[in-house]
Amino acid sequence: MSALEIGLWSFPVLLGMIFLRAPIGLAMVVCGLGGLWLLTGNPNVVLAKLKSETYTTFSSYSLSIVPIFLLMGHLAGLGGMSQALFKAAEAWLGHRKGGTAMAAIGACAGFGSICGSSLATAATMAQVALPN
Repeated sequence: MSALEIGLWSFPVLLGMIFLRAPIGLAMVVCGLGGLWLLTGNPNVVLAKLKSETYTTFSSYSLSIVPIFLLMGHLAGLGGMSQALFKAAEAWLGHRKGGTAMAAIGACAGFGSICGSSLATAATMAQVALPN
């Protein structure tokens, strides 16, 4: 089989695994490593690639800092800072039509300027604006 045929066959296999309720990440890893094994014909190449890609991904600065920003957002939520920002934005914008949405956007702008991470801001403000 050519590389194009293996790539085309991997998409239905991926969708089949997802429909069988396999986690999406696991389905992608299995399809990628299986396709690499079919292309090279050697499982040692697959294992070496898995080792090097895992190290490369986890040693990346931009990916390693995301959990720290999420922790900072969680601590800000527990400390009440994010709720105070939301209450201030709600007092300023809440009386208008669509005020809750505008308050959430305003609180996100304020928290984003403090935090610096859009991912942590979205995770924190989602907990504040829509509590369980």
